[in-house]
Amino acid sequence: MSVDGEVRQLRTEADEPGWEVDPDDEWGVAVVATVGRQLKLRREAVGMRAGEFGQAVGYGEDLVYKIEGGKRIPRPEYLDLADEVLGAGGLLAAMKEDVAKVRYPKKVRDLAQMEARAVEIGIYVCHSISGLLQTPEHARAAFESRQPPYSQDEVERMVAARTARQSIFDRDPAPAIGFVLEEAPLRRPLGGTMVWRQQLERLLEVGRMRNIALQVMPLNREMHPGLDGKIELLKFEDGTAVGRSDGAFNGRPIHDPRHLRILELRYGTIRAQALPPGESLVFIEQLLGDT
Repeated sequence: MSVDGEVRQLRTEADEPGWEVDPDDEWGVAVVATVGRQLKLRREAVGMRAGEFGQAVGYGEDLVYKIEGGKRIPRPEYLDLADEVLGAGGLLAAMKEDVAKVRYPKKVRDLAQMEARAVEIGIYVCHSISGLLQTPEHARAAFESRQPPYSQDEVERMVAARTARQSIFDRDPAPAIGFVLEEAPLRRPLGGTMVWRQQLERLLEVGRMRNIALQVMPLNREMHPGLDGKIELLKFEDGTAVGRSDGAFNGRPIHDPRHLRILELRYGTIRAQALPPGESLVFIEQLLGDT
């Protein structure tokens, strides 16, 4: 029986998405192992067998053992139900915040942490729309287009990670963010007409924020210094900065002031060649009207 007195449909390995722990993510492995150990100790303390507990929370016994063994990342609702069934008084449910972070790939977490500290961010994207600007539907279509194909579970995990980074728009005080997007990806109806329209509407919504400068690089520009690929620049309150470019320094994050000046020069030239923010929003509105 479940905690609310109703029989639950047990979720098993076959129908529960596999949020596996990345073995190279040392912090993630430690978090999931600690959570699993606490779940097991609490279950044993109240005298419940794994199968009985699984019945109560709606999970198969095999999944219960995997979660307790630190081999599977528990979903937030699993921790909520476990807390209630085991009478943990909120201690198990409180682990959701750390567990939620573990569910995102390590490099995405690292990037999100830097973005969360930055006071100024500049991004130029060549072949796609910046992940910070993508709707979940657009992101899903983008990931599903990759070859060889990702599993559906991998797709959902990456969509969730990309969407979580967008909490940067809710920061107070807000960072100053500049985006330069190429015209071609804006014209591509990725995911179909409705997904495309929603993406254009999202660009207009973000582009009208006071702390955002969104620019479009028209196709009729013969050349500019961003043709090698993406450029990112993040500046922090203490005066330090980090940058990355697909076409410079082997794509590695850089901190050296001399190298940063090169990226700043390239990004500044790109912004100067792109449409101004006001004209860019008008351009996107016209695209939306043509869909």
